[in-house]
Amino acid sequence: MDNTLTPEQSLRLIESMIGQAKKSFSRVSFYFLLWGVLLTLAMLATYLLRDLPNAVGQGAPWGVAGIGGGIISGIHGARQGKREPVNNPMDGLIGWLWSSFVITMFITIVMSVMDQRDPAAMITLLTGIPTFMTGQIMRFRPLIIGGVIFWLAAIAMHITQDPLVLTLLYCGAMLLGYIVPGIMLKRQEDGLRTA
Repeated sequence: MDNTLTPEQSLRLIESMIGQAKKSFSRVSFYFLLWGVLLTLAMLATYLLRDLPNAVGQGAPWGVAGIGGGIISGIHGARQGKREPVNNPMDGLIGWLWSSFVITMFITIVMSVMDQRDPAAMITLLTGIPTFMTGQIMRFRPLIIGGVIFWLAAIAMHITQDPLVLTLLYCGAMLLGYIVPGIMLKRQEDGLRTA
């Protein structure tokens, strides 16, 4: 069976892949920026409130960030789905990857709290996987590097117990792993829209 594509078929395939890339860029940049900012603020608040009673000083900033980010993400995703319905394999793969990460993260947080352990280092380690894989799927080097930065930060967070160092490591990983790649993705998205 001859699987050679005609020039027209090759052109249509290329156009389809470019279209998928455009949609995927526009779908993920918002989430990297939103969650990068929210989780950085949550970590800074946790550090500033560290001397308050446990529930307020440790859990409240993360709860506010998680609930607020979930609501904003849900509203944004629903609006975007109505405005630009997209159902392509690339979006589906990235969606399942991040869904499995969220489930794993939730289980890790619950287990860590039950064992009275700080989950931050383990969550940072896990965050490297979907960030790295999303970068590989999208062929976007800043996210690939961001995933590696999350892994390195997690190793360092396992070594130190100093609250200030932990805060700086986490916020630095968020800045370089989520926020900077998110800004670069947004610029690519804007460039593709005007192309």
